[in-house]
Amino acid sequence: KNSVLGFAWSLLNPLLYLVVFYVAFDLILGSGVPAFPIWLLSGLLVWNLFSNGLASATGSVVGNAALVKKVAFPREVLPLAAVGSALVHFFLQGLVLFSVLAVVRWHVAWSYLPLVPLALIALLVLAAGLGILLAAVNVRLRDTQHFLELALLAWFWMTPIVYQFQLVGGRRTGSGAVPWSTHAFMANPVTPVVLVFQRAIYGRVFNTNAAAGTGQMLPTWGIGGYLAYLGLTLGVGLVLAVVGLRVFGRSEADFAEEL
Repeated sequence: KNSVLGFAWSLLNPLLYLVVFYVAFDLILGSGVPAFPIWLLSGLLVWNLFSNGLASATGSVVGNAALVKKVAFPREVLPLAAVGSALVHFFLQGLVLFSVLAVVRWHVAWSYLPLVPLALIALLVLAAGLGILLAAVNVRLRDTQHFLELALLAWFWMTPIVYQFQLVGGRRTGSGAVPWSTHAFMANPVTPVVLVFQRAIYGRVFNTNAAAGTGQMLPTWGIGGYLAYLGLTLGVGLVLAVVGLRVFGRSEADFAEEL
């Protein structure tokens, strides 16, 4: 609002990330991932939606203190509107990704594309539920929004966006069993959403880059496997939504006094 570039600013964020990570991880360190920009954007846009929506939702009540103290309305609208705003930016940023796909004539995994809307819904429920909860907590404990900034930074690197999922999630013990670290990695509710977008949009499971050798990058699950993990993400989001609404409802009466 009231800026020269307007919504174009939302497009600059993923482009800047793309340039920085492409130079750092592909040109300098050598990621070995074919078409690394497409790989990166397919997961990065998901993360931007989640992190921006959650951060904005957490500070939404405090940021609208004047409105909260003067007008009677359902305060839950504030964090939900913050997530909705992030969704608008997500669709605008998606134009960058699909423009790249069109220019290079990239072949997506059509059979997995129907999972993308389901993954998006699960992510929105997760962001909204956690955002409502943290928005209520942040009114009384203002350190919450600052702690969240650090938590999101760590959360980003715990999510397979820059690196390949199989570097961590595909590890096995000497007996062939899945170690606890892999289960902990998959406990991240954002990971299944990112994997769905990578599987559907990037569309490649194995790395056929001759310089890096042939290796697996994504799980070889079928559609049912991805659906199962999306169900867990949605379940976590619904639980957080119920808890968040209860906490928000009990705290709402004290918002004006706390603000």
